[in-house]
Amino acid sequence: MTRSKAIFIGTMAASAMAAAFASAAERSPTVVELFTSQGCSSCPPANANLIKLSKRDDVLALSFAVTYWDYLGWKDIFGKPEFTDRQAIYEPALGQSGSYTPQMVVNGATTAVGNNFREIEQLVAGARPLKGPPISLGKTDVTIGAGAGPKLAADVWLVRYDPNLVEVPVDRGENTGATLPHTHVVHALKRLGSWTGTTVSYDIAPVSGGLKTAILIQGQQGGAILAAATD
Repeated sequence: MTRSKAIFIGTMAASAMAAAFASAAERSPTVVELFTSQGCSSCPPANANLIKLSKRDDVLALSFAVTYWDYLGWKDIFGKPEFTDRQAIYEPALGQSGSYTPQMVVNGATTAVGNNFREIEQLVAGARPLKGPPISLGKTDVTIGAGAGPKLAADVWLVRYDPNLVEVPVDRGENTGATLPHTHVVHALKRLGSWTGTTVSYDIAPVSGGLKTAILIQGQQGGAILAAATD
């Protein structure tokens, strides 16, 4: 291979990577997180609202099932302590004194009761475009590009969620006898590491079971989401 050909190939590879990063940045969606529970009688309308939002190309909808209503007689089949913890971390940053359901959080920065669709639509419409680092998401790795780093290191979160509509019959608790539809249910949440403004890559396990992958770059301790991507 000649030197000129090697330079040409290297330039093409760099251009392809830059294009991939630019494309990822352009697709960065507004992130709407619903904190819900199958044991909460107020949550079904919020689940329905998230189903509506999930059909928008500019929204990444994520449903986190919390566990603190399990004592009412029905244990949420999707609930995990780490999802409950995620909601609790948001509360000081959002100026709230405690957790509640149904709650929707938009881009980690604003919040409203999840069954108030008009207010949620207003928050989504008024959300600032995410201008954090570009994200290149592959099947077994993710690369976060360089950018203006935050004052403190941002967290890199790996989210695995089911994009399909799932209906769950509830036999006990406040929703006894109801069949509750869900979508974009989160099954796994893992902190991969941090991002400080320089390019960083992380290995991720291949996804299975029909789940999809999302990456969130987010300020520490329930800070605002800086960037997001999904496959």
